[in-house]
Amino acid sequence: MTANQNREFRLAARPVGLIKPSDFQLAETPIPEPGPDQALVRTLYLSLDPTNRVWMSDRDGYLPPIELGAVMRGIGLGQVVRSNNPAFPEGSLVQGLLGWRDYLLIGTGTGVSVSLVPAGLGVPLPVLLGALGATGLTAYFGLIELGKPQPGETVVVSAAAGATGSVVGQIAKILGCRAVGIAGSDDKCAWLVNELGFDAAVNYKKEGWKKQLTAACPQGIDVVFENVGGEILDAALARINLRARIVLCGLIASYNAKEPVPGPYNFGNLLIKRAQLQGFIILDYAARFPEGVKQLAQWFRQGRLQHRDTLVEGLQEAPVAINRLFDGSATGKLLIRVAEPPLPVT
Repeated sequence: MTANQNREFRLAARPVGLIKPSDFQLAETPIPEPGPDQALVRTLYLSLDPTNRVWMSDRDGYLPPIELGAVMRGIGLGQVVRSNNPAFPEGSLVQGLLGWRDYLLIGTGTGVSVSLVPAGLGVPLPVLLGALGATGLTAYFGLIELGKPQPGETVVVSAAAGATGSVVGQIAKILGCRAVGIAGSDDKCAWLVNELGFDAAVNYKKEGWKKQLTAACPQGIDVVFENVGGEILDAALARINLRARIVLCGLIASYNAKEPVPGPYNFGNLLIKRAQLQGFIILDYAARFPEGVKQLAQWFRQGRLQHRDTLVEGLQEAPVAINRLFDGSATGKLLIRVAEPPLPVT
């Protein structure tokens, strides 16, 4: 990329199975100039999330599919480098749907949804897209508002070593619950228990894992925070208690599947146990984001909430790195570092 060029990845094809680099086209365009009431943002970090795969398909969702030829949608953290909009002063940080690109315009007429990052949070920049970002807020509002965990209850979270699941378990512990994680390797399970303070973790890739889940939940399951679906959700439903709450946050098992994922076969347990299952999209709580960030930041500064990221260098790596969400090679929050802040952060 030359000094005055802006790289952007555009969606070239809808993926079949895992995402391929050929599903994108890399384009170079001039860096845009901000007009009246606009500001120019430099992308610093790009968040890679399972929902990216959903947006690339032609299925209806909570946001419309990305059009072929359009810039790939993605959550990012950026810095305002030039501004004609007093709401976005130079040096300030913003986060939102920045897209897979180096630069973009925000403000009047751009159609880009961003929010200012509150000043004085005192946390490393990657944390703003992880424990204090969309995934952290997903964990916070999903667990507290829908899961309604009570002290002493058992909370089971799938994809527990991921960006959302790892925060769910930590919040459950803060609230006095028993936290049990389901993850895909012994190393991830050890991290959950030894570093994040989960009471137990089960490796679903090992034989006998369902019996281990039962042993890890001797009093049954009161709250399920579901990120995976399929066989994992089915195993949790088989062990729920009376009036359990199931927070349906994601179904990652089906995102790359070429055939429908079967089950859950234990769906009838929702009736028998008079349980509640509710789908959940974090945008439902957008008006309350400042509240969530404030609480998460307090826990982080107190050392009660930890953040871990898998950091990949360079925007050009995004089309390959995104599959680390699905092959199990990422722990915590998967991020692309696009650039360092060019201006002092305000």
